[in-house]
Amino acid sequence: MRAVEVDGSPASITGLTSALAEALGGGPAVLPYASDALRDAMEPTRPAEHGTAVIIATSGSTGEPKGVLLSAAALAASAHATHARLGGPGHWLLATPAQYIGGLQVLVRSLLAGTTPAAMPTSGFRPDDFAEAAAPLLALDGPRYTALVPTQLGRLLDAGGAGLAAARAFDAIVIGAAATTAGLRERAAEAGVKIVPAYGMSETASGCVYEGVPLDGVHVELEEERVCITGDVLSHGYRLRPDLTSEAFEGGRFRTSDRGRWSADGRLEILGRVDDMINTGGVKVAAAAVERILTAQPGIRDACVVGVPDPEWGEAVVALVVGAGCDVDSLRAACREEAGVAAAPKRVEFAAELPLRGPGKVDRTAVRNLLRRS
Repeated sequence: MRAVEVDGSPASITGLTSALAEALGGGPAVLPYASDALRDAMEPTRPAEHGTAVIIATSGSTGEPKGVLLSAAALAASAHATHARLGGPGHWLLATPAQYIGGLQVLVRSLLAGTTPAAMPTSGFRPDDFAEAAAPLLALDGPRYTALVPTQLGRLLDAGGAGLAAARAFDAIVIGAAATTAGLRERAAEAGVKIVPAYGMSETASGCVYEGVPLDGVHVELEEERVCITGDVLSHGYRLRPDLTSEAFEGGRFRTSDRGRWSADGRLEILGRVDDMINTGGVKVAAAAVERILTAQPGIRDACVVGVPDPEWGEAVVALVVGAGCDVDSLRAACREEAGVAAAPKRVEFAAELPLRGPGKVDRTAVRNLLRRS
């Protein structure tokens, strides 16, 4: 196994791309990392599991280190299906950390397309840096793509100027790692930015459902609302954790931790995590449903809803929102009207931004701890 440190520098991206090319061709498995603790948790001195090309080390939603095992075939299947959906192989801009699956797949897609990816600093997203990194790529012929998280897209839309102009010039921008709110979709459409919201995870070698439609070769089933996925894009397990592997992967399918439903036009809608239900006074409230209502209100850019211990209700529904000029009573009334009395947050607090874990994922544990302290 080859552990490759990824610090966002051009040299580290070049080194990772070279190691990745060898792994896809049958060479040593690659463990990209930015955290020494996660690297050590993967025990890089021990041989990689059979058939593994890449190990994605992640702390997961629980904070427990896990290593997702991906074969060369799974990575290639995801890359080819993505190109088929977007409009063919093209040139990619790396704008998210390459130790995570979203960024790593930008490198895989570029390798399989025979193109050289452009890259921007990943130590802090600035619209001007995005425009500068994109300029050489946008001068090339053929499809031009990038992958962003919702927070990055929001910053481009807020800033306008050269960054937004560059975003408009891409043939497609895949938006992943976190849910794309209806408000963000509308803002992107009004600004002329062509986004493709994607759903997926490390275990599916990146996004496997685009705009609610599974990629070619991917099949989605709902098991009592739980999203279950089969297809060539799947991981074959977790690093040194046969117990987690047998629990999540059974009969050739991956049982996710997400709840979903089919819309009237046959598209997959993600309702939130299986474990994000809040039991308040004996009534179960889906945190994701309340978040969708809040982010649909004027002035609200983002929201995270969690349950905190409450002596009267067992759990109280509370919300941390990003926005300005918002009336708390109006926000609570909207939730009460659309989802029932129990869904109205007992408390709403405001922040300049939500705490994040990884590339654009909201750190729900940090939000819960913050709201419990307050």
